[in-house]
Amino acid sequence: MSSVRIEKAHIEDVSVLTAVQTKVFDAEKMKWFPDRTGIVDTNIQPPGYDSIEMNTYMLKELDYFKVVFEGGIVGGLILTVIGRRHGRVDRIFIDPAYQGKGIGSTVIKLMEREYAHVVSWELETSSLQLNNHRFYEKMGYQKLFESPDEYCYEKKMNDANGSGGKPRELTIFGDIMKDVDLSGHQLEHCSVERADFYGINGSYATFSNSSMTGVQFSNCNLEGSRFQNINFKKALIADLNLSYSEFAHVSIGGLHVHDTNLGDEGEPITFERCVLEGSKFENCSLKNVDISDCEISGMKIDGILVEDLLEAHAHRMKK
Repeated sequence: MSSVRIEKAHIEDVSVLTAVQTKVFDAEKMKWFPDRTGIVDTNIQPPGYDSIEMNTYMLKELDYFKVVFEGGIVGGLILTVIGRRHGRVDRIFIDPAYQGKGIGSTVIKLMEREYAHVVSWELETSSLQLNNHRFYEKMGYQKLFESPDEYCYEKKMNDANGSGGKPRELTIFGDIMKDVDLSGHQLEHCSVERADFYGINGSYATFSNSSMTGVQFSNCNLEGSRFQNINFKKALIADLNLSYSEFAHVSIGGLHVHDTNLGDEGEPITFERCVLEGSKFENCSLKNVDISDCEISGMKIDGILVEDLLEAHAHRMKK
């Protein structure tokens, strides 16, 4: 469809794109879970889809496009382009009123043309959304794996150098090393600057005494990982699931924590022996928060000194 365009989204587009996402993913939830509340399927309703703040973050940090049709915004496309060769479709959404017109397939083609250097694209979709499976397969995507919750798809843009899915002991094409098993090997004083690692099984690998300046981890499973004695200064840590993680002996001066929640389980967090002097909590839900045995000199709630509130409470209790 020649009238369909993808254009880089701008901050003034955020409210419209958020509204379209809300319309799309709420409709999907009603389609698959019409009579059930409290259902969480992050492929059907991705985190923060209805949040202006989340969409602002994604616009700033990812490749966020608006889908324009007949002069108006009818959808969006959010991508993570990883390294030099790999891309990930984080979200693609088209207003339900415009679905079934071939807009989605046109957007995929425009994306692939825009990023001609990308040799493989990947994405996930809910196991329930069979219409999505058919759509991606029609667009040339092949299923990598499936689970009860989601399907993962990949499209190789040029598989002339590929192995046809058969593992090889060693395959090198130009500067590409593929299907190499380095399990149990030890690498010392090696330079992998600007190298791309994609589809790697690095379970229980260790990195120590190494410079990782500017390193990027995207769409990785780091469950059970350990980060100790690490310089994270000026790092971006966003869109993560840190449930049940532990932060100990961490310097967080200047740290800005925002648009953060307690996850699906709602398990409360605990701060012990932390220095939070001068910190601010703004527009936060502190329902049922318990503060005890803490130094509160100068602490204010809505501009009122907590010391004065406690003193007034104590005076009232004496009456």
